[in-house]
Amino acid sequence: MLLIVIIALLTIGVVMVYSSSYIWAEYKFNDAFYFLKRQLLFAGAGVVSMLIVMFIPYSTWKRYSKLILITCFILLIIVLIPGIGLVRGGAQSWIGVGAFSIQPSEFMKLGLIIFLASILSSKQKYITSFRKGFVPSLLLVFTAFGLIMLQPDLGTGMVLVLSCMVMIFVCGARLSHFIGLALLGVLGLVGLIASAPYRIDRITAFLNPWEDPLGDGFQIIQSLYAIGPGGLMGLGLGKSLQKYFYLPEPQNDFIFAIVAEELGFIGGSLVLFLFLLLLWRGIKISLEAPDLFGRLLGLGIVSMLAIQAMINISVVIGLIPVTGITLPFLSYGGSSLTLTLCSVGILLNISIYSKM
Repeated sequence: MLLIVIIALLTIGVVMVYSSSYIWAEYKFNDAFYFLKRQLLFAGAGVVSMLIVMFIPYSTWKRYSKLILITCFILLIIVLIPGIGLVRGGAQSWIGVGAFSIQPSEFMKLGLIIFLASILSSKQKYITSFRKGFVPSLLLVFTAFGLIMLQPDLGTGMVLVLSCMVMIFVCGARLSHFIGLALLGVLGLVGLIASAPYRIDRITAFLNPWEDPLGDGFQIIQSLYAIGPGGLMGLGLGKSLQKYFYLPEPQNDFIFAIVAEELGFIGGSLVLFLFLLLLWRGIKISLEAPDLFGRLLGLGIVSMLAIQAMINISVVIGLIPVTGITLPFLSYGGSSLTLTLCSVGILLNISIYSKM
């Protein structure tokens, strides 16, 4: 069932990437199939990687977890070096590799989940101790978060932190420790927002996008203009109006708005239902894994996917400020899509060993 859900989401994603992007592709690259061809390439590479990873025993990742994490930290440092890291959308988050580019923060999300699952499963008895278990795990998570924020990329950082917090909580950390952490987190988030004027502008635009309809409020207004006319059945596949240079790069972060416009409430609900199925099946597989490492690794991966989808869709429908993260399996992307499918490959391998 998990594999069927992933293929369904990926298929919808490929179709909607083409439907939402061919106008932009024709205008920018004189090739209506530009984004579709690249997405098919990424999806194909991702599916092949997923199938390969699916047959690698998940315990293998525990043996190489330290090497994986060190590599991810090195990539996060390299991307910050001027002249090497590529700046897109105001964030220095990419490293160019030939005609393509990779996003180290995407590697870090998976790498940290693997390493944290390894450490927590080996030293679970210390997790209730604030000094020996809770603090060391937090230092690791927030070191990675700090490097990601230097890019800066708050959306990816939030997904990483929340996914790891789920793992630490499930492992048995005390609730009182989380309450104290939540208070510090709120203060830290306020500090991050106050330290960058563009984040304050995003909060203001979220509260009242019409104060600056051609500036910071533009994206969310155009997103809602796409969702509203979709109605129950949608305008029809390929018949979106907002993709005609109203909604900026609709094949990326705001692809769900085009889904809702063209496929309506029914199409949007189908996507949500598939993500809920993914969440349910992923949790079931994880809970029935034969050891603690498998349970934590599976829960970390499914939490990462669910949290990222929840944040993206919440932004698109105006529930939270714009964060700039993609919708798993649907949004156009290279390293993001490939790493997401590799993550699912690990989850599929855990399902082979689960007591189901």
